[in-house]
Amino acid sequence: MPERDGRHGADARMRQGLVPSNARARSGKAPQRVRTERRGLMSRRGAVRAITLVAAVALDTYLLWPVGGPSVGGSPALLGYEDLAAAISVQERHNPDLLALPGVAGTAVAFGPAGQPVVKVYLAHEDVAGIPASLDGHRLVTEVTGPFDWLGDPPTGAAAATTGAAANPEARPADDTDPRQPFARPVPIGVSTGQVDVTAGTIGARVTSGGEVFALSNNHVYANRNQANLGDHILQPGSVDGGVNPTDAIGTLHDFERIRFCKPFPACPANRIDAAIAATTTDNLGNSTPSNGYGTPRSEVLAAKLGMEVQKYGRTTGHTQGRISGLNATLNVGFRDNTARFSGQIVITGSGFSAPGDSGSLIVAGGSGPDSRRPVGLLFAGSETSTIANPIGLVLDRFGVSIDGN
Repeated sequence: MPERDGRHGADARMRQGLVPSNARARSGKAPQRVRTERRGLMSRRGAVRAITLVAAVALDTYLLWPVGGPSVGGSPALLGYEDLAAAISVQERHNPDLLALPGVAGTAVAFGPAGQPVVKVYLAHEDVAGIPASLDGHRLVTEVTGPFDWLGDPPTGAAAATTGAAANPEARPADDTDPRQPFARPVPIGVSTGQVDVTAGTIGARVTSGGEVFALSNNHVYANRNQANLGDHILQPGSVDGGVNPTDAIGTLHDFERIRFCKPFPACPANRIDAAIAATTTDNLGNSTPSNGYGTPRSEVLAAKLGMEVQKYGRTTGHTQGRISGLNATLNVGFRDNTARFSGQIVITGSGFSAPGDSGSLIVAGGSGPDSRRPVGLLFAGSETSTIANPIGLVLDRFGVSIDGN
């Protein structure tokens, strides 16, 4: 659309012979020269806009393109960024109706068996009534995942195996590869932790802001579902694994994003992250997993892509691998006595990828290529078949911190 400021308006009037001759004289340029420079300026602006548009479409296509997706003649099938963007638009338009159906646990966008964009509906159980076969011409598929719940509150029986180690450090394994046990300071990431009133979760990463050092995990691990106070001690290991306050403190609660629960609101408010940070030091917290994990995460984050291989190291299941199977997920997540809705989430599938107690784990890219170990998400919830993560970029932006990696 042509620009409308006064200078451009004067140029137009000059071209039409509507500007007095004295105004032309004040411009210091002959009309022909003005027209020539104007065309050059418009050409340059048009070129810049075209380049910007092409770059934006290319970036969006890269971020949403399926890793290892379908191909034609050895090249990615041209399913089109527009098709996936349209599926996202359809998903979001129908989310209120779909999520209102009893038994629907959430929705996401994914690629179907033939590589076509689909809206995926996650079901808490089989035989959910009212699910349409398609939405505005877009294919809809269902997957029975079971309900989604926070991955805090590991089974209390796990404490029996580690309480003795907490009381007697000499009783713990010499290789220190059990993420539930107490570790010598500085403790690794990926191991048991929690606010003093929380059973246990996982230290996701060491993050920094200038000279300040923090431990990253979930709100429900470090802020006890909004109930903790800033300055509360954060333990390693968590209390269910034998952590004692204040002996086992590695830091104090510094900040957290409040979780907005569905009750008492008439409609569930949307959340984007379940995250908190604890002030600590490099003397108390390292930046690598135990030796049986993936090691040190990269500092540069990576956008989630469908089909991407990912890995994590967590308090309960240790080092596991999975694959991203859904993006832009909107889900209802159970938190003991309440429910919270999260939007814009990442869905990971993989047998045994996570379990209660893995909340707070940093999810990083898998494989051995140049992107391996780049942070992708912050694990916080899951179901019988799937794991849910916040996009790590949203988490880091919220607290103004960066992953302290390599």
